[in-house]
Amino acid sequence: PSPTPSPAPTPTPTGGPTATPIPTGTPVPTVTPAPTATPAPTATPTPTPAPTLPAGGLRPLHVAGNLLLDSAGQPVQIRGVNYAGAAFACIQGWGIFGGPTDLAMVQAITSWHANAVRLPLNEDCWLAINGSPAAYSGAVYRQAVINYVNLLNQNGVYAILDLHWNAPGTLQATGQQPMPDLDHAPTFWSQVAATFKGNDRVIFEPYNEPYPDGNRDTVAAWTCWRDGGTCSGVSFQAAGMQTLVDTIRGTGATNVIALGGIEYSNALGRWLAYKPTDPLNGLVAAWHVYNFNLCSNVACYDSTVGVVAAQVPVIATEIGVNNCDATQLNTVMNWLDAHRAGYAAWAWDTWGAACSSIALVLDYAGTPTTYGQVYKTHLAQFP
Repeated sequence: PSPTPSPAPTPTPTGGPTATPIPTGTPVPTVTPAPTATPAPTATPTPTPAPTLPAGGLRPLHVAGNLLLDSAGQPVQIRGVNYAGAAFACIQGWGIFGGPTDLAMVQAITSWHANAVRLPLNEDCWLAINGSPAAYSGAVYRQAVINYVNLLNQNGVYAILDLHWNAPGTLQATGQQPMPDLDHAPTFWSQVAATFKGNDRVIFEPYNEPYPDGNRDTVAAWTCWRDGGTCSGVSFQAAGMQTLVDTIRGTGATNVIALGGIEYSNALGRWLAYKPTDPLNGLVAAWHVYNFNLCSNVACYDSTVGVVAAQVPVIATEIGVNNCDATQLNTVMNWLDAHRAGYAAWAWDTWGAACSSIALVLDYAGTPTTYGQVYKTHLAQFP
């Protein structure tokens, strides 16, 4: 998200090992090369596919028109949380998820009436490249993700997997980039899709928050978003959304694919015009909306996101406020409910009670922060 109309990018609030998120207004820091660079993702074996689970009543998902439906033809509204640590704990060398992934933790999430968890992932840690810490990377990282997704599904919770941190060449994935990198992102998605194909209780979100062309809403930005290649504001060859959709479908995966727009996934105004081709018609629009985004009022929601939601399903895979403004958050959620759109709040992580941390909980038993209580109260109206 970008807090001002300026082109200066602002990273999504993320957590660190000191339990402090980083929702600052500073640009993503320059990434430095790892001392033991090994940019060979093709040498990484494809993980063993996750089994198709009976998953106690949790039915697989597909797209029909502008609705997300389950296998019984019933509409599904995603109402979830982000669990952010798998984007950064591994590459920072201190863990995989940054917190628990046990049954009690999942039950705490479902006690809020949430039905989905979004897991931001790290490209280097999945692929075990560019000096990512061996203790937390490769097969260890992949199996941990598989196990947690299975546990979620078995307890009635959908999973959304997004590529959150990435980097080109031999650079380490220690932060956000303007676009997915052509060097590694297709390999990442070929492996993730091969791992979870056959389990359509998992939604794929190919890239967290694109912001090409200096974080501007331009034809150049949208062309880069769809087609990749050489792009303004991107210092490497980008993988466009069409390439990543093709990569996922090339594995045989039929999972729903959620594509976030530009300007940190906050701008959807030209999403329909630049929508990639999907032979399965399984695309949904992902949207991120915080109080500090450019599009953060109902007039903008109606004129841009509402137009998209009339054509394809919308899931706001990140929502939140950094000031505990209940009116702002409830306005967003009520708007999404009225448009039968899904959402996932940032974030089920224990980064402290301060509103600026954008953390939902004080502990993994689910004790809400002031901000989290607003979200918990809203979800209580649902089964």
